[in-house]
Amino acid sequence: MVYLLDANVFIQAKNLHYGLDFCPAFWDWLIRGNEAKRVFSIEKVADEIEAGEDELAAWAGERAETFFLKPDATLLPALGRVSTWAMNQSYEQAAVNTFLQVADYYLVAHALAQSHTLVTHEVVSPSTKKIKIPNACIGLGVKCMTPFEMLRRERARFTLGIHVPRASTSS
Repeated sequence: MVYLLDANVFIQAKNLHYGLDFCPAFWDWLIRGNEAKRVFSIEKVADEIEAGEDELAAWAGERAETFFLKPDATLLPALGRVSTWAMNQSYEQAAVNTFLQVADYYLVAHALAQSHTLVTHEVVSPSTKKIKIPNACIGLGVKCMTPFEMLRRERARFTLGIHVPRASTSS
């Protein structure tokens, strides 16, 4: 299974459960998954991350060429299918317009075009004010899961190594 990660996977990992400073194993796992051609994201997600101008932006910038897929010829028909789906649902016009301008649209299209599994923290919503990734995935037959489901499915293990306490700096 090949996974495409939403921006919120990276951002929430950095800000919450897998900070770059205290859980490097998560980030190493992503890199190894990418090297094995099983974990990716897309260029538009990299753009969102890099706009943050923080350590996550630097991490993404170092991996821009291999981790974040660029659009290719297979994307065009998928973009058409995703936009047609979005316009033919009961979403408010502003929700459709917004969706067609953000990375989510391209992420769903990439997953559709390549038969990849989309990974996001978003959840299905009945709201007509915003198109959520899982709603689009269900409507288009794209497999979608949470990062935790991905990690469990892949049997990721982040274990503690030998801890060497820092020398005390108090005198």
